[in-house]
Amino acid sequence: MELLTQFIDIILHLDRHLNWLIQNYENWIYLILFLIIFCETGLVITPFLPGDSLLFVAGTIAASGAMDVQFLVILLMLAAFSGDNTNYWIGRYLGPRIFTRTDSRILNRKHLEKTNRFYEKHGGKTIIFARFLPIFRTYVPFVAGIGRMVYTRFMTYSAIGSFFWINSFIFGGYFFGNVPIVKNNLSFFILGIVLISVIPGVIQFTRNWLEKRKAN
Repeated sequence: MELLTQFIDIILHLDRHLNWLIQNYENWIYLILFLIIFCETGLVITPFLPGDSLLFVAGTIAASGAMDVQFLVILLMLAAFSGDNTNYWIGRYLGPRIFTRTDSRILNRKHLEKTNRFYEKHGGKTIIFARFLPIFRTYVPFVAGIGRMVYTRFMTYSAIGSFFWINSFIFGGYFFGNVPIVKNNLSFFILGIVLISVIPGVIQFTRNWLEKRKAN
């Protein structure tokens, strides 16, 4: 419970924690942010790391001159893109080894074939839109690898998604984070960003649950 409380405190007060890291680690903050964004998008075991809110706060702090915003944007686009690609290849390597049975209800080859067909048809827009959805952006590249989406196609859409995701939140914070009403209520705006990001996933989960209930 204490760890959960500390994690929530970090999420809601990212500005304080990020300022503390800058004061204590100076230019190492760039490496720290790179690793957080890389892991949040590149490792299926770390979907809980802050993404949208971290980018917005980083942009807000960059506006004060504490970080170089142009270097920050380029670095974090590289982190997001390389994380995506790492996750893709992990999924592509593990997929054939996981989906080996034909009689398993969950991990059977029929599901793998359905995944392949889905990414052939909808993979591009899924890769881009998932960028703006917490948890989804962690798992979608992994599933794309499992579905063996054509790599050059995946790489193209991953680059597009990384560009729009990083730029929209970094520059959103850069231009609006220090507006008095936002600055004085930054914790509430961070909470709002988190909630808005999660809502589409909740809606989709609820829709799938209702469809399953109707089918039964």
